[in-house]
Amino acid sequence: MRRLSLALVHHPVLDRQGDVITTAITNMDLHDMARSGRTYGASDLFVVHPVAAQRQLAERIQHHWLYGSGQRRIPDRAPPMALLRIVSSLEEAFEAMGGRDNLEVWVTSARDVGASCSTGQARQRLWQQGPPVMLLLGTGWGLAKNLINSADLCLEPLRAATETGFNHLSVRAACAILLDRLMGQRMDDADRLSTT
Repeated sequence: MRRLSLALVHHPVLDRQGDVITTAITNMDLHDMARSGRTYGASDLFVVHPVAAQRQLAERIQHHWLYGSGQRRIPDRAPPMALLRIVSSLEEAFEAMGGRDNLEVWVTSARDVGASCSTGQARQRLWQQGPPVMLLLGTGWGLAKNLINSADLCLEPLRAATETGFNHLSVRAACAILLDRLMGQRMDDADRLSTT
């Protein structure tokens, strides 16, 4: 299986009108996505934010769980929070992974954005030889179009089996579902895993 890292993107993302904005970091996103990432074997969770004060907030939250009273009270939170890599831009995250040319960037969107790949097809790609993968997950109303257009692969939107008229998952819920579909154990994995 290839190395998979996650990037929680706060800029450039969209608001409900489709304008490019910067969203705020939330404590719950950091905790829940780090726990999902640790559970499914993601190598890193890059928290991407251009505003220094927001990065400092994320660093304080991480420090609390790695070295502060949070670590002493609930030590099980430290391993997931150790996945956090707080960066000012996607370019900085790419460099931490060896540069943009040395990895595949995958994106997801709740909207139809043209050609997309099913999670089943993406799972097969992930289990084959290849460069590391960075999965970008957008806050707000999703990733800006330039990020989607520059990606190597766009995953199909997550949807219910029946039409509900609503499709706006939290980024942490989408992250957990995608990680399970991409890296979770499946009944047909037993044969493949026993031969590797």
